[in-house]
Amino acid sequence: MALKSLSYKTDADVVKNEGRGRISRDEGILASGSGILRPGRVLGRIAASSKLVPLAPAASDGSQTAAAVLLENVDATSADQRVVILARHAEVVLQALEWPAGINATQQAAALAALEAKGVVARMGV
Repeated sequence: MALKSLSYKTDADVVKNEGRGRISRDEGILASGSGILRPGRVLGRIAASSKLVPLAPAASDGSQTAAAVLLENVDATSADQRVVILARHAEVVLQALEWPAGINATQQAAALAALEAKGVVARMGV
């Protein structure tokens, strides 16, 4: 099986600061069909299944609310994948976050506010 390079971006490009002992991180299940994602992708959580998916501001299943930030490269095109996420008590690099196509400023501000409510604060700079 050939290795597939997804990206050179790593969690260190996204996380500015996090709690001791990796308290800021969790594991979650990224739902099949989410595609190929890189660290920094803002994720929502489907209420019915608790699975993570890329943020979908127009949805009404729970995935319209930012729940976490992805911290690894993953291909969830055809199967659920266990992933490491940043879920609480952390600072992230604002310009390293990855957003869905077509997101507007109001939706992005709402997503950042939802993350901040969880203690994940986005700041400019590296």
